[in-house]
Amino acid sequence: MTDTVTSARRGGFAPLDWGLLLGAAGIWGASFLFTAEALEAFEPGLVTLCRVGFGLLTLSLFPGSRRPVDPSDHNRIRLLGLTWMAFPLTLFPLAQQWIDSSLTGMLNSAMPLLTVIVTALLFHGPVRRPQVVGVGVGMVGILMMGLPTASAGDTNALGVLLVVTAVGSYGIAVNLAGPLQQKYGALPVLVRALRFAFLLVLPFGLFGLSGSSFQASSLLACVALGVGGTGIAFVLSANLAGRQGPIASAIVTYLMPVVSVALGVALRDETVSGWELGGCAVVLVGAWLASLGSRPAQIRVSGRT
Repeated sequence: MTDTVTSARRGGFAPLDWGLLLGAAGIWGASFLFTAEALEAFEPGLVTLCRVGFGLLTLSLFPGSRRPVDPSDHNRIRLLGLTWMAFPLTLFPLAQQWIDSSLTGMLNSAMPLLTVIVTALLFHGPVRRPQVVGVGVGMVGILMMGLPTASAGDTNALGVLLVVTAVGSYGIAVNLAGPLQQKYGALPVLVRALRFAFLLVLPFGLFGLSGSSFQASSLLACVALGVGGTGIAFVLSANLAGRQGPIASAIVTYLMPVVSVALGVALRDETVSGWELGGCAVVLVGAWLASLGSRPAQIRVSGRT
């Protein structure tokens, strides 16, 4: 059974919608903490390989993942696997060798802003005045978050740059994912993209084996990253977008930094400066302004996911 939506359902969020929203935001917000835990014993390449591998296994269990896809779209799905999984999920563990999980989560709040820029520059999408204002406001917030950490040393600056680059890659991915998900539903696209991503990260992961040691907590963190962050959260987000529309599903981006900061401070004794918190707030305001200029798009979802 297929359902097509163009905007939020009348009557606001139902309890199930709130569950989908909080579940996706909680899992993705916690993924930065799990990455930090995994890096205690595993090299970055191995963390990425485990995350993609466990995510692929998880999504492959859903019957909807086996629905056919037109061969003419295979190259587009491969590019999605590069820009949505292989490339950014390689950069995040590298970056978190030098910056805290809480800052990584806060920098991810810039995704709506970078998506507007990528859409305008690479996909020639229309840009409206609220989006331009939102991008300008958001860039100020990114500087407020990143500059204090980047000025602490070269490796810290590199960590901030890697996260921003990874988030920019997500901006490319969402432009590719939209038409594919409308055509086939989320699961067939995600599983095929993850298969290609797994092949791409395999050499880097095998290289990371030599510098890694075994630690049960790191392995469990990788399982959580893969099953949750690269598996279940994608399904929750896709279903939320299908029930309430893509604009409503963007609220996940606004909640992720709250989760990442809370977990980083509570469980890893990380410190967050006033500049970082203020910058995150400014970025979220910019992201909200940017979302005012976007139009809802149709998304095709399967009721069997």
